[in-house]
Amino acid sequence: MQRTVVVPAELTFDALEELKSWLGISRPNEDHALIDLLRASLAMCEAVIGQVPLEQVTEERLSPQSGRHSLVSRPIREVLATEALDSAQSRIELASDKFEYEFGPHGAAVIQLRHSIDAVAVIARMRVGIAHTWSELPPALKQGVIRLAAHHYRDRDGAEDSAPPASVTALWRPWRRLAIS
Repeated sequence: MQRTVVVPAELTFDALEELKSWLGISRPNEDHALIDLLRASLAMCEAVIGQVPLEQVTEERLSPQSGRHSLVSRPIREVLATEALDSAQSRIELASDKFEYEFGPHGAAVIQLRHSIDAVAVIARMRVGIAHTWSELPPALKQGVIRLAAHHYRDRDGAEDSAPPASVTALWRPWRRLAIS
């Protein structure tokens, strides 16, 4: 299984302004670097909690063999397409009688391929995320993302410790979903 972000989360002006306020920055000359820090913090949040915090479109490349295939992206808001990928890298939408999705708790899903598909892979494209927009993001997740981005900004010339500070993980802990393989 291979997961690709097709359309990344949209970081609004509000997110940038919140981080700039936290850091006491008023000038626009570091906006691009701050947006990159916010994106990296969102990715770290996802890694810690096992869920995509801010809505994005992802694709998962799955085996074309029949059976059940668990999707790793969570929480799934909407399945956009299910396609077969042929050897020429062309995509063909799968007929609905070839597969079925089973949705579980916390936005988890499994795709059941009824028969093996004559293709290189099956691509499942979906919209995933806890919140649609930055303003809808739960306060603890939002605060953790801001604090982590601020931490990395302030420590940009310091040690290369990639672990989020305990104050950040404490905010994210109630949202953590563990995957059982």
